[in-house]
Amino acid sequence: MRRLIVAIGFLTRLPVPRIATQDGDFAAAIRLYPLVGLLIGVMVAAVAWTGSLVDPWVGALGGLVAWVAVTGALHLDGLGDVADGLGAAHGRRERLLAVMSDPHAGSFAVVAIGLQLLAKFVLLHLIAGDWRALVAIPAAARIGPLLWAGWLVPLKPEGLGAAIASAARTRDGMGWLLILAGGCVLLPWLVMAPLLIAGFAWWAKAKVGGVTGDVHGAGIELVETGLCLACAVYWAV
Repeated sequence: MRRLIVAIGFLTRLPVPRIATQDGDFAAAIRLYPLVGLLIGVMVAAVAWTGSLVDPWVGALGGLVAWVAVTGALHLDGLGDVADGLGAAHGRRERLLAVMSDPHAGSFAVVAIGLQLLAKFVLLHLIAGDWRALVAIPAAARIGPLLWAGWLVPLKPEGLGAAIASAARTRDGMGWLLILAGGCVLLPWLVMAPLLIAGFAWWAKAKVGGVTGDVHGAGIELVETGLCLACAVYWAV
């Protein structure tokens, strides 16, 4: 329970009780990220479904606002930092890390975040009435960090990427993938989740060279959008 509270406090802006933590709790909380994703999904689904009773676009807007608000734009910030880093680095690793660490948002970050929000808004319009999908998507996307932490090399010796890499265990990732496989019985398009997670790992290794906290955040955002698209295509077909 202690580590779940730590995970909720980090990944969301929901109020959590103040508790005494032990060394390693913050990093080990990664094992419970998908559970926090379920909580995020429930809140997004509730707002989107309620709004869709008025109009699908109202549901999409409500769901998007809830998604950003409950996460505090944490992962959007990571996406923006990665976009800025790649846009300004020109293949230089030192420059990439320096730009990603800069708290200011550049033009690449603004464009990336704007496109991400627009994509989610349009896709939420298509799936806002499917509450099961909206609950499942944030949870499935947060399986990603458990696997990326094991697959990718941390780019900073000290930082979130390095911290959670030490706590990530293969059995946790495999366990959540088995649960995901069960979810595919009800939501067949969830089969895309492992492919999107693996695809992002390949991209991050090729373009960034490893993983940081920002890379984890960017990956969660992109996998969420990919799953929204997969759901929309499934229902359209």
